[in-house]
Amino acid sequence: MKIESPRWFTSSYSANGGNCVEVAANFAASRGIVPVRDSKVVDGPVVAVPARAFAVFVAGVQGGTFGTV
Repeated sequence: MKIESPRWFTSSYSANGGNCVEVAANFAASRGIVPVRDSKVVDGPVVAVPARAFAVFVAGVQGGTFGTV
C-alpha cells in the first residue's frame, strides 16, 4: 500500500516576503481536500479546505473578485 504524502507548494507570487501560505493540491483528486498551512510554521496546524471550495476561491482570485492590496 502506498501512503500519499502532501507535496507542499508556495505560490511564485509570494515574493519570498515570509507572509505566505502553502497548499498540497495533490490531495484534491484522491481525498477531495486541499490542505493549507502557514509557510512559516510548517509543523503547525493545517486547514483542510474542500477541493471545490478551494477551486472557487482560486477562480475568484484569478478573476479579480477580491481586488488588490
